[in-house]
Amino acid sequence: MWVAKIKNGSVIDHITRGHALDIVKILGITGRAEGVVTVAMNVPSKKLGVKDMVKVEGRELSAKEVDKIALLAPQASINIVRDYKVVEKQHVKLPSVISGIARCANPSCISNSNEPVEARFYVESEDPLYMRCHYCSYIMEKKDVLKQF
Repeated sequence: MWVAKIKNGSVIDHITRGHALDIVKILGITGRAEGVVTVAMNVPSKKLGVKDMVKVEGRELSAKEVDKIALLAPQASINIVRDYKVVEKQHVKLPSVISGIARCANPSCISNSNEPVEARFYVESEDPLYMRCHYCSYIMEKKDVLKQF
């Protein structure tokens, strides 16, 4: 298999199998902007057995975007590429408290009302993902997060 190198951008590697398209979606990549986006799915991996990968030309990911990726792929790594060289490599780390990334799936939660409160969750488990809402104690799973993007 041959995947072209990118000159500048981000490589999201070691994505949990079957989640590459979810990663593309939560990053808001539609294919209408300039820059090559490469999606590889079900790629053999020594670490995971099988993995997905996404390469995004011309875009370095923000900290908030990395946190979103951690929700879906807690084993992922992010490589920042400049002039065809990896200049930074980081492993995603899901914070123990998540704010401003997802909404509570409980429609009755105060964070879903017109009150000026930001949704906040405590990570109970990374894999499988379980997050407890700070306000209503509702337990959210990965599927609840995926429905929002």
